[in-house]
Amino acid sequence: MSGEYRNNHYVPVWYQKRFILPGARDRELFYLDLQPEVFADSRGIVHQRKSLSRQGPKHCFFERDLYTLRLPAMESTEIEQFFFGSIDSRGRDAVEHFTNFRHAEGQDQQSLQDLMSYMSTQKLRTPKGLMWLRDRVKLEDRNLVLHAMTEYMQMFGAIWTECVWLIADASRSDTKLIISDHPITVYNRRCGPRSQWCRGHNDPDIWLNATQTIFPLALEKVLILSNLSWVRNPYQSPVKPRPNPRLFRSAMFLLLNIQVDRKLTEQEVRQINFITKNRALRYVAAGQEEWLFPEQYISKSDWARYGHGYLLMPDPRSVPFSSEIIMGFRDGSSTAFDAYGRRPWDTDYKKEEARGPGEFYTFEKFKGEFARLFGPYRRGRSFGTSGLSPEKDSDFLHNAHLNFGKRR
Repeated sequence: MSGEYRNNHYVPVWYQKRFILPGARDRELFYLDLQPEVFADSRGIVHQRKSLSRQGPKHCFFERDLYTLRLPAMESTEIEQFFFGSIDSRGRDAVEHFTNFRHAEGQDQQSLQDLMSYMSTQKLRTPKGLMWLRDRVKLEDRNLVLHAMTEYMQMFGAIWTECVWLIADASRSDTKLIISDHPITVYNRRCGPRSQWCRGHNDPDIWLNATQTIFPLALEKVLILSNLSWVRNPYQSPVKPRPNPRLFRSAMFLLLNIQVDRKLTEQEVRQINFITKNRALRYVAAGQEEWLFPEQYISKSDWARYGHGYLLMPDPRSVPFSSEIIMGFRDGSSTAFDAYGRRPWDTDYKKEEARGPGEFYTFEKFKGEFARLFGPYRRGRSFGTSGLSPEKDSDFLHNAHLNFGKRR
């Protein structure tokens, strides 16, 4: 078998290039090995390899034969050649689309589907993701694990589709976003770097209430996905599963609800980079060397308190509160989903609404807390019936939020 398709990039080259500084002549990244190897020289003296280097994207985030299937008397590179080929091609365009997302420019449903396929596969295809998958499907044979990866490529799509989406902007920060060997990063404020949820190759599951997904799109853009249950009630258990955590099912998504116009401060970018670095398995990369060391400014001990505990939260004042979506079709038929993707025939359909004002009350209370912490200016704007939600709340609306937030 030829050497083609055997240097398997688990973080695609095209994606890495999005984090190289514009105008950089060498087109290289600063590449940091968090676990540099040791070696003995000809005299038997032990040395540690350099942890930091400058590398072109072709030399970063790859492993020889990571996806090569080894069969009796033969080897196959079909996964790299055909499976990832189409996913990466469509994913590249989808990432570009959401990097430059604007509500006024029309919506592209295909880009959403392509992004979900790419992100779900990207979370599984890394060394860390493959180890996680191996444990979940209880398989030791690497060929079977690779086959499971191709079968479960849509695993996370329904949960992410039902999240509240925020596209945040780092253009006002001198520090820009970094990437890791596991680009689909998660953060749960209850699950610090030393917690049982974060040991080895494990991460807090995305279906836990407070688990938020971080996906850097480019140097200055990051996609942040938050479970609706956490946005409506951040006072509940962060590690309890969200309502309807089932995978592999249909889900509804409203592109108009995507929040934009969140401007990150430099400290917030450093905090996001600190999370990215701490959830990496071994490697991180950046356009500038100093961005790789956010720990100079950020502490692990503050893990649960970044941004008053709401670093990654969308602005709840720009999140509509609805209990269900009903759709009608030309043939007269109809269907419906509740806020958590359940269908009318499901036992728990609109269960939260049936229990009374619980979620509505905590949601309104959170709006008040958010207004108190961050002031009348919105930290994310979605698209409503009259256009983008206001950049700044009126004095009346701001005071109404504050007063509700004071209620017990």
